[in-house]
Amino acid sequence: MSKVVVFDHPLIQHKLSIMRDKNTGCKEFRELLEEISMLMVYEVTRDLPVEKVDVETPICRTKTNMLAGKPIGIIPILRAGLGMVDGIMNLIPNAKVGHIGLYRDPETLNPVEYYCKLPEDAEHRELIVLDPMLATGGSASAAITFIKQRGCSNIRLVNLIAAPEGIERVRAEHPDVDIYVAALDEKLNEHGYIVPGLGDAGDRLFGTK
Repeated sequence: MSKVVVFDHPLIQHKLSIMRDKNTGCKEFRELLEEISMLMVYEVTRDLPVEKVDVETPICRTKTNMLAGKPIGIIPILRAGLGMVDGIMNLIPNAKVGHIGLYRDPETLNPVEYYCKLPEDAEHRELIVLDPMLATGGSASAAITFIKQRGCSNIRLVNLIAAPEGIERVRAEHPDVDIYVAALDEKLNEHGYIVPGLGDAGDRLFGTK
């Protein structure tokens, strides 16, 4: 079964508390989401493999660690996932970025893919799927399924806030995908919003309703 990591770092929790405040405006919300994403990916990538390489410093030659293994791919789920990309790219500027877009069929209520553009070598990369909110888990699970259908297998899911229902669904449908969140909230309400949550992340990010 996949692991679920909830970050309790004081900086992350402080910034997340400001984001939850309904009076926080779009500009500050965007900046905070970028900052938290950068702090989170620092820990998400903690177990990436390294290898010893020779480096010549101004003093002498030495062996030191550099990243080894698979390169990184970042896959935001449109549209709110876009707000997490820049913070991660600040730390991993060589990562390639794909995008996946979903909508919910009004009759079946099932997620439908309307856009998916992945790096050409996505199947050879460690992929980090981004979405600020993990509510029912339907969209995230579907996005991971669509990515797997394109031959990818090394996938991690990063969310700002999750509900237990979303965690349970993703773990049930994708037990090989580790989940990283800044907060695990109480529940979903009757409208499918996370409680206490922070509202609609996409609307708050882009100033829409």
